[in-house]
Amino acid sequence: MVGFEVGSVPFNSDGWGPPASFSSTLSVPNHPSNVPFAPFSRSEKLGRIADWTRSLMNQGRPGSKQGHHASDSAFDFSGDDSFASLAADEDSSFRLVDTSAKSQHHNNHNRPKFNPRWRFNPHHQRSQLPQRRDEEVESKKREAEKDRARRDRLYHLNRSQMPQRRESAVFKSSVDIQPDWNMLDQIPFSTFSKLSFSVPEPEDLLICGGLEFYDRAYDRITPKNCRPLERFKNRNFFKVTTTDDPVIRQLANEDKATVFATDTILSTLMCAPRSVYSWDIVIQRVGNKLFFDKRDGSQLDLLSVHETSQEPLPDVKDDINSAYSLSVEAAYINQNFSQQALIRDGNKVAFEEPNPFANEGEEVASVAYRYRRWKLDDDMHLVSRCEVQSVMEVNKQKSFLTLNALNEFDSKYSGVDWRQKLETQRGAVLATELKNNANKLAKWTAQALLGGADMMKLGYVSRVHPRDHFNHIILAVVGYKPRDFATQINLNTSNMWGIVKSIVDLCMKLNEGKYVLVKDPSKPQVRIYEVPPDAFENDYVEEPLPEEEQAQPPAEDADVAEASTTPKDVEEKEISNEAA
Repeated sequence: MVGFEVGSVPFNSDGWGPPASFSSTLSVPNHPSNVPFAPFSRSEKLGRIADWTRSLMNQGRPGSKQGHHASDSAFDFSGDDSFASLAADEDSSFRLVDTSAKSQHHNNHNRPKFNPRWRFNPHHQRSQLPQRRDEEVESKKREAEKDRARRDRLYHLNRSQMPQRRESAVFKSSVDIQPDWNMLDQIPFSTFSKLSFSVPEPEDLLICGGLEFYDRAYDRITPKNCRPLERFKNRNFFKVTTTDDPVIRQLANEDKATVFATDTILSTLMCAPRSVYSWDIVIQRVGNKLFFDKRDGSQLDLLSVHETSQEPLPDVKDDINSAYSLSVEAAYINQNFSQQALIRDGNKVAFEEPNPFANEGEEVASVAYRYRRWKLDDDMHLVSRCEVQSVMEVNKQKSFLTLNALNEFDSKYSGVDWRQKLETQRGAVLATELKNNANKLAKWTAQALLGGADMMKLGYVSRVHPRDHFNHIILAVVGYKPRDFATQINLNTSNMWGIVKSIVDLCMKLNEGKYVLVKDPSKPQVRIYEVPPDAFENDYVEEPLPEEEQAQPPAEDADVAEASTTPKDVEEKEISNEAA
């Protein structure tokens, strides 16, 4: 029986490896003394003794000049048995990956032919050493980190050079919240989107004023044959609130309805979820009647510009491109355009009653006031004063028109030059306006629907020069049917009336008094405040307070708790049940 003699194995009580006293007496054949078992340096990755995963296919290949190379061994030591290279410089131990193209061996007939199948065969690819693979992975990670850092620097550099975005803009409230005002409820816009209510067709109680015919020549205007915008200083325009309207007072005394408002106020409520700027509506509960009013000098008389745009407007009020200056300019353009696009030959369509706000002999603008009544439920009706600006004969029948104007102040803000795009890409111009002025266009559409207009005309008016806000030109006029345009801009009439019905039901549960509905300047929600009876009157001096001293709403948690206990949720359920 063959035996195997292990020999003497010393025991090292001080650590791993043979003891120091025994190394001098150790005798290994063909092994020089005082030589380490493996080469090492500071760049070596210690801990790998042997690698059994490498491919040994090149070992002993016929015709190969390499033969059995030391790097193909399982133990990656040095090829020199005596390790004489340890005395050399440590830099020689570094291994680099050679990425240069290999030389073509045309005279080697034993070299295999490289066909596509050989190229994509993983068994024929030369494997790298584990140490080389680790170094390559680390190098790729460092390069990726450098690229990421460079992209971050460029991104932040571009953001610092770009104008400030709309999200960071700070808007002010349309009315100063006084300390003695009591907040009763707040309604987020998210609840408005769920409301729906259908109303029957309205009835006309009275039509006042007179209308001039629309000039069809304006439908043929193009940017190449544009017309300058004229000024109509002699014609008077009236922006009378609900309670100051003598016709509405008479209808209220005759108990023709329970709720009274104007088309401007109703359209503001109907399109509230699209609004960004702050606005306010005064609500008066008198007996069993409800009046929706606007304050003197309210923002409702002006037209917002770039309200829903992502690019902010200048904050300086004196700047011609500030939000306030553009609102005044837009209202001025809208009034003049509504009178210029008419046949001013003295031929008018007169109605049963004259303009209720004009004095005798006074020249007034072409406008007709339609006092219309809607049925909200069995014992509740709503009367609204609606406006139309012109009339046109279609198939020997008179059709009412509303005339409004979009204004371009600087193509750099919108990114679309009307003079170049209106003829070839009119849809792109309208899409840009729907993005930047979604609330204004929705309110115009709602007013056209409330007034029963058969057609709404939109004029495209631009400045003669971007820095001249006094002179303008008309570039084009386009007509739309209100219901088709409402569908195009995703304006749901049932949702519009659902918003109005929910606010009316909420206000009907309040006590008699005066209230104000305020759109929050920074959040998509409205708040209802109870105000003193003399608030907003001529003898009521409203002292504007700094923002830090104004009455602030409760915290978010408290708001949520209050919202859960308010009757708003019950009203929404009632409206949904009635609509169903």
